[in-house]
Amino acid sequence: MTAAAGGMVGTRRRHPRASRLGVHLVLISLSIVWLVPILWTFYIALRTVGDTEVNGYFSLPSALTLQNFVDAWNQGSMAQSFVNTAIITIPAVPLTLLISAMLGFVFSRFSFRANLFLLMLFTAGNLLPPQVIIVPLYRMYLLLPLPQPLSSYGIWYDSYFGVILINTVFQTGFCTFVLSNYMKTISRELTEAALVDGATVLRTFWSVILPLTRPALAALAVLEFTWIYNDFFWALMLMSTGSKRPITSALNNLSGSFFTNHNLVAAAAFIVAVPTVIMYILLSKQFVRGLTLGSTKG
Repeated sequence: MTAAAGGMVGTRRRHPRASRLGVHLVLISLSIVWLVPILWTFYIALRTVGDTEVNGYFSLPSALTLQNFVDAWNQGSMAQSFVNTAIITIPAVPLTLLISAMLGFVFSRFSFRANLFLLMLFTAGNLLPPQVIIVPLYRMYLLLPLPQPLSSYGIWYDSYFGVILINTVFQTGFCTFVLSNYMKTISRELTEAALVDGATVLRTFWSVILPLTRPALAALAVLEFTWIYNDFFWALMLMSTGSKRPITSALNNLSGSFFTNHNLVAAAAFIVAVPTVIMYILLSKQFVRGLTLGSTKG
């Protein structure tokens, strides 16, 4: 009996190790699946177009070079495109998070008749394809006035302000939904204590609730930076001046009508991806913490 019981205990102890090993194998396999296309693209970017045209993409290289990265930077006018992207992304991300945090605070801390309906309305906005509203939005941008320093033509069309605003509007729904649910996990006693001590609603939001949502804000900042940074549709439809368009348009400019140098495009894609990778590295701890905290509170 004792030996049998000991054998069962030993079997139970081995099962968690086996399950963890299985999980690790699955994760490693998925990582390889994700890394192979990225590494292959980098490999193509290091080869010359003549080499791949003669020997094919699935072949050993005759030589490796970084010239494609230099040519992509120059031919794609990436320096100006990066500046344009910064002008759009840097204001849009904090503006989206600030508005979403204020809305999430209202939905999570105050009870009123239209609370659930408004939250559902913001969430439903994420399901609306941008192509559906582009025609009325385009006409509206041609009619709405904008002061001359913010627009070359005195209207919202072909202005950074217009692209910043539409990105903010379209991303607010998702961020509001996430932040409102996250703020609901924060004890209401903190809000009540702040109000009893004489803090205003704005002071309670800014000094009590907002600092406690830093993990969620960091996770959303990484996501929003990536999504707004990678936007191509709004800038393409709402901007006519090519020199104002963001970095995603630089990739499009490298595609020719009759011939496309895929080695050049691969190098440009890696250059374009660098800021998002840096953003994730800087906020990786907060990003992971923000995702995991939301799953353990209830």
